[in-house]
Amino acid sequence: MTATPDALFQSNLEHLPLINRGKVRDIYGIDDAHMLIVTTDRLSAFDVVLPQPIPGKGAVLTRVSNFWFARTASLVPNHLAKVPLTEVVPDAAERQALGERAIVVRRMRPLPVEAIVRGYLIGSGWKDYQRSGSVCDIPLPAGLIQADRLPEPIFTPSTKAAVGDHDENVSFQHIAERIGADLAAQIRDISLRIYAEAADYAATRGIIIADTKFEFGLDDDGRLHLIDEVLTPDSSRFWPADQYRPGTSPPSFDKQFVRDYLETLDWDKTPPGPELPAEIIAKTAEKYAEAERRLVQPFS
Repeated sequence: MTATPDALFQSNLEHLPLINRGKVRDIYGIDDAHMLIVTTDRLSAFDVVLPQPIPGKGAVLTRVSNFWFARTASLVPNHLAKVPLTEVVPDAAERQALGERAIVVRRMRPLPVEAIVRGYLIGSGWKDYQRSGSVCDIPLPAGLIQADRLPEPIFTPSTKAAVGDHDENVSFQHIAERIGADLAAQIRDISLRIYAEAADYAATRGIIIADTKFEFGLDDDGRLHLIDEVLTPDSSRFWPADQYRPGTSPPSFDKQFVRDYLETLDWDKTPPGPELPAEIIAKTAEKYAEAERRLVQPFS
């Protein structure tokens, strides 16, 4: 394991075959039906993996995802498997190094689409709107400003890029042509429903979910499942409701804080990523932990 006492940059499980090492997750094969996903403390920004881990980040993402998987199970099945980690990683020292970063999942056929739902005009959507007045070929009202709430949430898919490549915003028609109209519509409809229910819940906890990304896969019967992660600080923009002000990029409980810092640097957003100052790492870790506290932990 490439780790410090508080951070895991890369896992190395010798008794399981490594299937893929993504931007954040290391995926291992267990058998024909199951995989082990380790959510490391790596951080990617602008689709580039940065050289330093964020302590505690992987455990936060795993716990937050598991929380949302449970809340959304009545809307769509997910890939979680009821297999204890002790059966998959029998070595106690390895389990301790993984901490709460590992889950056992059922194998799915992942679909080549990032299912993005936007409730607010920010990020690449704001840039697209400034250029064309639309986002992913969806026309929007004139006169909107940065971080404005949209009249209604919109589904704005993107392609799923490999490590080191950039995701690309595309139209719904593009996705329909790639995976089929019926499946594309199913993904759009369930994504919008999950976002709506999650945004309503988050509002009760003082958080605005500005936008979020879902990933889906199919089981052997062709049934749609929610996979990867769901409504985490990595896959979503979380804003504190009491500090939201349209016209600027609001403060956030996610890696937008790191993106904003990186935008101040003379960096062309290609590998290798720049080193982060210690204070940026510490502040980012605090933001991830605060997102979990607000969303998941009971009110005191």
